[in-house]
Amino acid sequence: MSGPSEHIVIVGAGAAGLMAARELALGGRRVTILEARERCGGRIHPLPAAQFGYPADGGAEFVHGEAPVTRALLREAGLSLQAIEGTQWSFDGASLSREDRHDPHEAELQAALRDLKDDLAIADFLRRHFAGEDYARLRHSIGRMVEGYDAADPARASTLALREEWMDGGHFPQARINGGYGALIDFLAAECRACGVAIRLGCAVSAIVEEGGAVVVRCVGGDGLAGDRVILTVPLPLLREIALPAHVSARLAAADDIGFGNVIEILLRFARPWWRDRQDDLADMTFLLSNEVIPVWWTRYPDQHPLLTGWFGGPRTAELSHLEPQGLIEAGLDSLATIFKRSRDDIARDLVAAAATNWAQDPFARGAYSWATPRTREAQTILARADGLVLLSGEALYRGRDMGTVEAALASGLETARTILRS
Repeated sequence: MSGPSEHIVIVGAGAAGLMAARELALGGRRVTILEARERCGGRIHPLPAAQFGYPADGGAEFVHGEAPVTRALLREAGLSLQAIEGTQWSFDGASLSREDRHDPHEAELQAALRDLKDDLAIADFLRRHFAGEDYARLRHSIGRMVEGYDAADPARASTLALREEWMDGGHFPQARINGGYGALIDFLAAECRACGVAIRLGCAVSAIVEEGGAVVVRCVGGDGLAGDRVILTVPLPLLREIALPAHVSARLAAADDIGFGNVIEILLRFARPWWRDRQDDLADMTFLLSNEVIPVWWTRYPDQHPLLTGWFGGPRTAELSHLEPQGLIEAGLDSLATIFKRSRDDIARDLVAAAATNWAQDPFARGAYSWATPRTREAQTILARADGLVLLSGEALYRGRDMGTVEAALASGLETARTILRS
């Protein structure tokens, strides 16, 4: 069934769901979004400006690479970007120093990547080409990036999917949205409502049933909602928590070939930028890398907000799964105390506000974002197949295509909507 009267039910009011809803509504479809949270945005998680001094991002924060869909949407919304500037530092366990990004084996790495034809896992790639002790620093650097930046497992992550990152693909620097990603979500949600989209918050979907050429979406503790087609935009781990038609469930085995990683994120707002007390040249510090419990930190530079964001990504985040938010905040303070050689109590005295999220413990996320394995492209093709009344969409279906998480979500939602409109 298709046409102006077709009713599309979208599960999830994150970037993919909102983008699909707006496109479908503009195309004349009747659209209802069911969102389990009491807010839109999903893993885009804005924090109160009154608490942090600016519209802070507790989830997605950066715009990576070219991101044409994101940038076009920002222009529509009248929002601007601020490029990431400043210097990167590292702590080796004894002292702080500017990060030396040059590796003496860089040329060998570039050559091995260029010559790679058949995909294989990162760990296998390193064992095949860079196994000697001379390459220990290179292996450590790559492993830290794969686990920390991509939240991926080097034993499974695709080398070809990450090749563009390593070979400086793209010409766009990392940037932040002035006003945060929350401003972009607010714009999309307002656009959806202006086009007649109904957004129902607090509706966690438990089952989708096909009945007589239509579908019924059932929510926990609520009545069913009938529609002509359904778009599921929930994170990969949640797909197995929803009862689905048998032919859809059979396709979900392919999801095992798409990695899904976790991130722990900690935001600490201070009364003043105390880290500059140690040495003047930290004034333009952006990223700080270490081997501490919370290994990565960044500032808001060139903005002057006295805030540090801690980041821990990848399989090893399971080591902190027992900690509640306050425990994570304390772990962050302990890491900063070691890095800057100050007492934790001294640092805590300047603390004004704090927030911490272990995305694996979020009931409507179960992790942070997807990453590609050597079999991900094939799996994405299977999952994105639009041959029934239930369609799958979201960042996991576009990841590994040299784009960031939010860009992948927006692009996937847009493509899913256009597939329905073309039909």
